[in-house]
Amino acid sequence: MIDVPALAKINLGLRIGRRRADGFHELRTVYQTLALHDIVRVEVQPGSGIEIRCNDSRVPRDESNTCWKMAERVLAASPGLKPRAIRSGLDAGLKARSTKIIIEIEKRLPVQGGLGAASSNAVATMLGLERALGVALEQTERLRLAAEVGSDLPLFLVGGTVLGVGRGEQVHPLPDLPRLHLVVVTPPVGVSTPRAFARWDELGVASAAGERELTANGWPRTINESGQSVLDWLAQSFQQAAVGPASGVPAGGGDRAETPLLDLVRTGIENDFERVVFPDYPELREVKELLVREGARYASLSGSGSTLYGVFTSEQEARGAAERMRAGGHSAVATTSLTREEYWKRLAATAPS
Repeated sequence: MIDVPALAKINLGLRIGRRRADGFHELRTVYQTLALHDIVRVEVQPGSGIEIRCNDSRVPRDESNTCWKMAERVLAASPGLKPRAIRSGLDAGLKARSTKIIIEIEKRLPVQGGLGAASSNAVATMLGLERALGVALEQTERLRLAAEVGSDLPLFLVGGTVLGVGRGEQVHPLPDLPRLHLVVVTPPVGVSTPRAFARWDELGVASAAGERELTANGWPRTINESGQSVLDWLAQSFQQAAVGPASGVPAGGGDRAETPLLDLVRTGIENDFERVVFPDYPELREVKELLVREGARYASLSGSGSTLYGVFTSEQEARGAAERMRAGGHSAVATTSLTREEYWKRLAATAPS
């Protein structure tokens, strides 16, 4: 049995653009991987089929599970296990071998929490299954399979600080931000991402002006081969220490000796999902405000929620805030960000070239 940690992510800002012809929305976001994680265990046995086991009854155990979907694709994309002639047929590929895949998910991350748990679980399944089967997919193949399963899976094949564009599946590694000390809070509610997008469309806020924001307000439409436009944007953002965010809960005061992230968020970076999630779940807005009162220099919803996070200036401050919030009945934990190198060391897998 192969154990792989399925590490979490947060979104450092998220802009929603127009609904595309394929039904997805155009997005711009910066992903950041964290030390928080689930554990995914993969085992290969004689037999047939895929079996999902989990200690959380809310996690599906059928074909709708992202780990199941990924296992199908890894098996079908492993030419050493079957004739190449059936490479494109998932069902045919599964029937052509006597292999049973058991995937056990030890849940530590919240379900529907905005930390990318289901997506990270699927990528951990991919990496664990490669090792269990003794195969090694090319990184381009890994990314292709990940994008087929879900929009934010590819980020977990990069790790560290990552720009996500398109529907979030087009990922570009960014220079690692300095270590972030965070408090992550998950209120006992589940937010449906499809419902959040539907509410966004109902508001009609993704107008032509909103589309222009994706290019004019710090979110580049195109990226050249070297990623220079992204780096230019970051450099410019780091130099623009505005008084506070354009909207939402203000960041705390401070001087220029703060991390580049704080300079970045002060230019107005925010999560558009807050505009549609907070009215339906006012308790989430209250948690964000509490994080700021506890000393967070920046607080935000992650993805569509329900998880929120606050950025603190030190590990000690983050731990103290988490302890006080837990004493007040909140599910709060202190954690840190991971650089790309740290991320791949945690996975104990070969880093992408």
